[in-house]
Amino acid sequence: MAMKLWASSTAKALKISCANRTRATPSLTFSVSRCFSTVLDGLKYSSSHEWIKHEGSVATIGITDHAQVLHFNGLQGHLGEVVFVELPESGSTVAKGGSFGAVESVKATSDVNSPISGQVVEVNSKLTEAPGLINSSPYGDGWMIKIRPSSLSELEGLMDSGEYTKFCEEEDAHH
Repeated sequence: MAMKLWASSTAKALKISCANRTRATPSLTFSVSRCFSTVLDGLKYSSSHEWIKHEGSVATIGITDHAQVLHFNGLQGHLGEVVFVELPESGSTVAKGGSFGAVESVKATSDVNSPISGQVVEVNSKLTEAPGLINSSPYGDGWMIKIRPSSLSELEGLMDSGEYTKFCEEEDAHH
């Protein structure tokens, strides 16, 4: 993960990319994010770039690597290194598509939306002291909340890893 962050930062500083390998441009400035972001199998993904892992009666939610690289660090959202995370309290409820918190950096703030509805059963307290875990470990230590889903059928409307990868590629092509 550290190597990926170094590579992403270096590529951005040098204004180079592997996202568009078929043609070179004189300025060499095009998307640096796709060649460095990771999509994991076994998770579900939302179009607003949150991931969810459902295990038993609990679902863990966080933001995707693509979101933190592209939207938070990269070319579109420009958030950069995450410096503060606002999360709901345990026991509160979240609604599908509704904001449950925010991620802030030195550059911008972005809402985080819930891919499904449910009751918050745990909040990642590590993010209070180390919000950068979202950058360094978005699928691991950077998870945000755990919820008890109110309707498992909402999971069916989310993308699998292949669909999400295609979604990101199409989204990147439009920017």
